[in-house]
Amino acid sequence: MNGAFIPSTEAQRDDLPWGFSRWFSRPSATGASQLVVIEVELEPGAGHAFHHHPLQEEVLYVLDGQVHQWLEQDHRILHPGDAIFIHKGIVHASFNVSSRPAKFLAILGPSVGPEGYQTVDVSGDAPWKDLR
Repeated sequence: MNGAFIPSTEAQRDDLPWGFSRWFSRPSATGASQLVVIEVELEPGAGHAFHHHPLQEEVLYVLDGQVHQWLEQDHRILHPGDAIFIHKGIVHASFNVSSRPAKFLAILGPSVGPEGYQTVDVSGDAPWKDLR
């Protein structure tokens, strides 16, 4: 395969308790070995709790809304056009602090496993459970 056109209407969508993700690059869909690209939408007041990716670096690029972004115990509000780079194994979390949906692109590399994405939830562990 030389590549793939991926119309948004054909990208795999996963509905989640905090919003949805739409997958534009992952091994099972594109054969990608290096890049995972996910459009993420967070509902107002919702978020992707504290977690890390043991084998993957990540860039989050905000498309719409306001995202309260944590990088370990540092945090700030990201607006459209803002981004964050996260080294592998670093705990982070993203929360929507606005009254409308927030949207960002999550770009991870390299792909890990058949789905391309590996995450470890630490939201129940100290100190993460007591933040926010």
